[in-house]
Amino acid sequence: MNLASWTQRVGALTIDVLPSLVLGGIGFAISNASGSSAAFYLFSLVSLAYWIYNRWHLGGQGQSIGKRLMGVHLIKEETAQPIGMGLAFGRDICHIVDTVICYIGYLWPLWNQKRQTLADKIVGTLVTKD
Repeated sequence: MNLASWTQRVGALTIDVLPSLVLGGIGFAISNASGSSAAFYLFSLVSLAYWIYNRWHLGGQGQSIGKRLMGVHLIKEETAQPIGMGLAFGRDICHIVDTVICYIGYLWPLWNQKRQTLADKIVGTLVTKD
């Protein structure tokens, strides 16, 4: 099994996160310019909907947009199958652990034999190359 490199993983995450950040930024800018918070809330909802669809629905099927563009898959270590939407959600929640310890968890794949983040270890997932 070919495991994804750290740079492929970072590339996929960057591609996945950018649209949400851009949508949030647009909503914030419009709200500040107009003095109304409605645009901020609307763009925040669209951003959340994108996140749910991309990271949890598509990611649960094995490839978010970022993973597809970077040529990698998210699979359950035990079965080598896609993890499903619920576990994709849980994995994103577990990324809090990666973040809390000064983002060290995101660097874990650099020295881990299976190239897993701490969140991957917690939920039992691997990121593999096509």
